[in-house]
Amino acid sequence: MPADRRASWLKGVLDLLVLAGLTEGENYGYEIAKSLAEAGLGEIKGGTLYPVLNRLEEAGLVTAEFRATERGPGRRYYSLTPQGRATLAEQGAMWLTFDASVRSLLARGDVR
Repeated sequence: MPADRRASWLKGVLDLLVLAGLTEGENYGYEIAKSLAEAGLGEIKGGTLYPVLNRLEEAGLVTAEFRATERGPGRRYYSLTPQGRATLAEQGAMWLTFDASVRSLLARGDVR
């Protein structure tokens, strides 16, 4: 039986999905992971998500702000920057073109 390739597919597009997830406003890591899981992408562990968030922050695509909470540990809230929005628009369009090509080729094999 062939290996499940979803993890490698996700790795290639996770940055873009995190940016897309922040278009509706700021959020913190656990909620970002939860929304990705609810979208059908499976559980995204912190060891996978936080390096992505750090990389996006270093690239200037998101900003992060630490906030203390009344109970429990504080949280880092992430927000999309204007550069992040522009990157999402550009890379999102490229991904949709790629997706259409993949779908077209798979349709030839009658894959459903």
